[in-house]
Amino acid sequence: MLHALRFVTAGESHGPGLTALVEGMPAGLELDQEVMDYDMVRRQSGHGRGGRMKIEKDHVEVTSGVRFGKTLGGPISITVPNRDYKNWEARMNPWPVDQEPEPVKMPRPGHADLVGVWKYGADDVRNILERASARETAARVAGGTVARAFLRALGVEVRSRVVQIGPVTVPALTAPLTVEDFEGIDDDPVRCLDAEASRAMVKHITVQRKANESIGGAYEVQVFGAVPGLGSHTAWEQRLGGRLAAAICSIQAHKGVEFGDGFALAASPGSQSHDEIFNSDAEGIHRITNHSGGLEGGMSTGQPIVLRAAVKPIPTLTKPLRSIDLDTGEPAQALRERTDSCVVPAAGVVGEAMVALIIADAYRQKFGGDHIDDVKAAVDAYRERIGWQTAVTGG
Repeated sequence: MLHALRFVTAGESHGPGLTALVEGMPAGLELDQEVMDYDMVRRQSGHGRGGRMKIEKDHVEVTSGVRFGKTLGGPISITVPNRDYKNWEARMNPWPVDQEPEPVKMPRPGHADLVGVWKYGADDVRNILERASARETAARVAGGTVARAFLRALGVEVRSRVVQIGPVTVPALTAPLTVEDFEGIDDDPVRCLDAEASRAMVKHITVQRKANESIGGAYEVQVFGAVPGLGSHTAWEQRLGGRLAAAICSIQAHKGVEFGDGFALAASPGSQSHDEIFNSDAEGIHRITNHSGGLEGGMSTGQPIVLRAAVKPIPTLTKPLRSIDLDTGEPAQALRERTDSCVVPAAGVVGEAMVALIIADAYRQKFGGDHIDDVKAAVDAYRERIGWQTAVTGG
């Protein structure tokens, strides 16, 4: 499948820096460095983050594709420097050094370490873990800031909230969420909209961290304002749900994704599983439920796109798990490095970025346009043709 928008990242956790390359954005799109940097700060937030976040002060450095705050239509290159590289230069220098450090030989269960060593023939686990590290998500968020700016110009907003930390879950919603409901969420220590659940989550993280445990959980991403018809039913690789699921599950430590009512639909009768269609003079064609999560037949329905992602506990523990020494085959403790105890609040920000990139690509595929004004005109013409004016509520 050819993508109208291409996105790649490069870089290692403790190397000189990370790079995001976004290709396929129209010219004339306004970018705001402060807004982009704020997303980088959001990725570093949340109760349960570790010492690395005290070292890094992530910000974007745009090196191509933008002039005077507007995109030029060519590839956009963004660098996120690693401040910690000065402490790792002898171990992560791109060029030969006088004395190479001791290789890492104790792979961590749950990480890419062991399989990566096998696959790439590495004699040092660090050759694998540096690229496999979730530090790479800083580049994803950097690239996602461009996609978010593009979507915002078209009236589309992407938001996230934490819905579970360990066994602590948020209560079921009594009404669909709106964009306004997410205001101030980044001020909460775990990016949760329910104050009581937030306090319980913070307490659980604190208790488990003192017990040398890492903690997983789940977050929800919602997309507001996307037009109906993004994606396609005509080919498996063009189905929007499949593309979103792949993007979410490509994020480190992510083990599952569901849309709308998701796995609960397996226990529901059909009469309670689908979103009935109504028509009225006031609202036009609309729905009053959103069991599908804004997706039907591989396409967006015009309702909020709602997905939830499951994040496992990260595999680097302060009390390492059992492993082996790759040289001797003897039992050994897994590698211990500076780590977080819970990354779920930050993972939601990464999830936003990946969802924004996929939705932005779907818009680029459907509407084309060399300049942002061309895209807006094409979107307006489509909305007029189908008689669609605004996102349908229902969550």
